[in-house]
Amino acid sequence: MRFHKSAALGILATAVLGSGLAMAPTATAAEAGTAPACIKRDVVKHQKYVTVTNNCGRTMHLKVVINNGPDKGCYTYQPSQYSRQSWSIGSYGKVVTC
Repeated sequence: MRFHKSAALGILATAVLGSGLAMAPTATAAEAGTAPACIKRDVVKHQKYVTVTNNCGRTMHLKVVINNGPDKGCYTYQPSQYSRQSWSIGSYGKVVTC
């Protein structure tokens, strides 16, 4: 009977440690750097949208962070490219590199 308890504890420990490794956190918006000043942000808060424009002269990977709501995905912006992103829950937070 002792073998079964030890084996069960070993399996449990492996499952717990294994799941912790599989669920390793990725970089969050808080850890990502705020987008540089060459990224133009036109925010219309009362209509809940932002237009993000890449004026950096190089390809940028950017994400819109929404306070108290779901963040937008990470998108690739070519030089001079822009996009309009809207949200329904929360408020505009910032644009970060990703």
